[in-house]
Amino acid sequence: MTTTTTKYIFVTGGVTSSLGKGIIAASLAKLLQAQGYRVTIQKLDPYINVDPGTLNPYEHGECYVTQDGAETDLDLGHYERFLNVPTSQANNVTTGRIYQSVIEKERRGEFLGKTVQVVPHITDEIKHRVQILGNSGDYDIVITEIGGTVGDIESLPYIEAVRQLRWDLGEHNGIVIHLTLVPYLSAAGELKTKPTQHSVKTLMESGVQADVLVCRTEHDLPHELRRKLALFCNVREEAVIQSIDASTIYDVPNLMLEQGLDKVVLEKLNLKSSVPDIAQWNKFLKRHKNPKTEITIGLIGKYVELQDSYKSILESFIHAGAENEVKVNVESVHSEYLKGDNVKVKLSHLDGILVAPGFGERGIEGKIDAVRYVRENNVPFLGICLGMQMAVIEFARNVLNIDDADSTEMSPNTSNPVIDLMEAQKSITDKGGTMRLGAWACDLKMGSKVRDIYKEETIMERHRHRYEFNSNYKDQMETAGMLATGLNPDTGLVEIIEIPSHPWFVGVQYHPEYKSTVANPHPLFVAFVKAALNHKKKRTSVSMSQN
Repeated sequence: MTTTTTKYIFVTGGVTSSLGKGIIAASLAKLLQAQGYRVTIQKLDPYINVDPGTLNPYEHGECYVTQDGAETDLDLGHYERFLNVPTSQANNVTTGRIYQSVIEKERRGEFLGKTVQVVPHITDEIKHRVQILGNSGDYDIVITEIGGTVGDIESLPYIEAVRQLRWDLGEHNGIVIHLTLVPYLSAAGELKTKPTQHSVKTLMESGVQADVLVCRTEHDLPHELRRKLALFCNVREEAVIQSIDASTIYDVPNLMLEQGLDKVVLEKLNLKSSVPDIAQWNKFLKRHKNPKTEITIGLIGKYVELQDSYKSILESFIHAGAENEVKVNVESVHSEYLKGDNVKVKLSHLDGILVAPGFGERGIEGKIDAVRYVRENNVPFLGICLGMQMAVIEFARNVLNIDDADSTEMSPNTSNPVIDLMEAQKSITDKGGTMRLGAWACDLKMGSKVRDIYKEETIMERHRHRYEFNSNYKDQMETAGMLATGLNPDTGLVEIIEIPSHPWFVGVQYHPEYKSTVANPHPLFVAFVKAALNHKKKRTSVSMSQN
């Protein structure tokens, strides 16, 4: 189903941050897509960083990487997982990128003689970025999520750009959904609408009227409160949508369908609505909620206190678990506190172990100890990016007996750099957006485990790294039993290692978690979960026979 004019939906947030604008945007997009509309979502982030690539994961969660190499906000991961459509550079815009572009234009003389100001120059740049996707002709509807909370100083230029755009686009071509909080005061035993009223008032002071209110709440929103919100916030009663807390984010499309969010939106955009075809989605949801058994995977990392740091990995386990009809319990293990003498105690009960990506030397030895344990005890292992590099270092130290084997990232002067800075990175000094990023080709070796898993000769996977397997050690490694089973066809870069004598031991330089979606669970995660399930069954069988 296509429209002659691209329609725009803007999603703002009020009262507090972290209400789930990304999930609401992705859920609405799913419902519209399921009615035949071509939909995409973009995120406008109000921070001055050009991208989140240099931000601490503790502060901002994981940095998500697109096919074309953009380091972006983690919400783009939700967009892809829900819609099963790749995002790109154009789907994430920051204040830093906006100002950088305007300043570069000023330096080139494009504003010669003019005073460059927030209005109109910054707002014009925002409007231009918002409409890039719509002007491509690839989409009927573009949903734009505006980061932050209404009233934030940082968000003001974006709200002003929305005000201008609604006027520019004309009636029925642009609407605003305002996501807000209706808190429950337990002392009074009441839901309170006043914060929402103030939030809408703040939005209106900027010249923007919300068309739809989506109200986050812990309790059902009674009819009288919906009427009250409609009256005080200048929206129709049917456009006051309840978003009650859900047990999983994957419930939200169905909850929004029950509330009629898609119908209200399509009516306001003057588009036809139909019954969304979400049968495949609900099939996944049924398998996810009704597992036949469960397993426990250890996630070894140094950012485990904040789950958003590994958001895509955790979601990939949900997808792979549903595919295998198994509940995957992910147990976080902080690598900094993992030592040789406590490794068995902390890891022996696990059905599989994933050593996570990361940067820097903190927690490195704990990751290496974890790899040694799984290698020597035949526990299924998946190493991603740094996790793969730790597997190489562990093998070099404990199998090849190269005691000082290391990565030049952690030990710049090591005499045995089995992991080394990529040649193309040696002349780079800037940090932002300079790593090996985006999708790169990888040829899979015939007869390898990964070739059997992917069932393809060549794959394209997304990267985010500066260091690589040092091919000077490749022959030694392979002779001792660690094979390089995936190579970049152009550079010879080792992308995948595996140990064929081990039941399931795979390390990958790329990030498979970025490509896992509800519709297409990543085959590597599906196979890893299956291997962990088999490992659990084998252990249970041995334990029963001994008893």
